[in-house]
This record gives sequence, structure tokens and C-alpha cells, in this order.
Amino acid sequence: MKISSVREFRDNATGLLRSKDPILVTRRGRLAGVFFPRPEASLPLELKRELFAVLSSEIARQLRRKGLKEEDILNDFRSWRANKREARRRR
Repeated sequence: MKISSVREFRDNATGLLRSKDPILVTRRGRLAGVFFPRPEASLPLELKRELFAVLSSEIARQLRRKGLKEEDILNDFRSWRANKREARRRR
């Protein structure tokens, strides 16, 4: 298993993504993500379902803890997209 900072992962993504070892990505010393290399064969459907269930419940838990609602996130995304489009028009 390899450990990489977000910056290192971003700068060396191509090489790190070719690795056969899992990669822990950290931000300021805290776990930011985990990358599991894809095996040559497709993952079994049951494993995909289990991963989806675990990851979605963790995301839901973090959103509840922060007091965020789906509509808040969608509004924030719409605002970000509008600002991005506006910035492109000004160029």
C-alpha cells in the first residue's frame, strides 16, 4: 500500500494509477481518499453493490453531520456553474 498527499497524487497521477497497490491519499495528514487499482477482470456485481452501499451511506452520514441538504448542494453547484460561465464570457 502506498501513501500519497493530494498534491503528490495530482502531480504523479499517471504513474500512481498504474500501480498495482492500493493508494491512500491524504490531505493535511488526514485520509482524503483511497484508490484501489482495477483488476484486469471486472469486479463482481455483489462487490460493486456493497461498495456503493458503504460509500453512499458514508457520504450521507457526512452530509447529515454538516447539516447539508441535497437542495443546498444542487444550488451551490448551479451557482458555481453560472459563475464559471460568466468568467468565460469575460475573457
